[in-house]
Amino acid sequence: MRFTVAIDGPAAAGKGTISRAVAAQFGFAHLDTGLLYRAVGAMVLEGADPVAAAQALAPDDLERPGLRGAEAAEAASKVAAIPEVRAALVAFQRSFARRVGGAVLDGRDIGTVICPEAEAKLFVTASAEVRAARRWKELCAAGAQVPLEQVLADVRARDARDSGRAAAPLRAAAEARVIDTTGMSIDAAVAAAVAEVERALRRA
Repeated sequence: MRFTVAIDGPAAAGKGTISRAVAAQFGFAHLDTGLLYRAVGAMVLEGADPVAAAQALAPDDLERPGLRGAEAAEAASKVAAIPEVRAALVAFQRSFARRVGGAVLDGRDIGTVICPEAEAKLFVTASAEVRAARRWKELCAAGAQVPLEQVLADVRARDARDSGRAAAPLRAAAEARVIDTTGMSIDAAVAAAVAEVERALRRA
């Protein structure tokens, strides 16, 4: 069976948590496509050319240390705005999406650009304030000393960059089920996502 679940949304909305839970629920493979851009961004921080880094990206690069950190995230958002970088990573993502056994991909342009034919599409969002608070707690737990106001400013700047870029801007696909996690528990958000995928499976 080939069945693709596309889950898009802005940073810290909860799409990663929801994607992993959906993949586990249905036994699908999971790809956090943001890691591809974080890996390229990390290579650029080390001096690599962004397009060359994207073209040479290997699975082992996704295991690089520090990819979940703020520096890699900032670099990822910048390289993701380069059309040639996005083009170099499209084939990797599309091949993963159509693997036998089902796949869940989360990112920012999965339902609109990478897998417009995905059988299930979700768009996970939340207010900038709530997303910044979540990210700030993660950073504090990791030992970082960052003011909440700075994290909020960074979240808003990234939203503007991701939504305003010319290449594959962040937006919900017309047919995507929107899940706003601003006032939702993790369990409730996962349940909503699972129910939507179950509906899509019945249609398929």
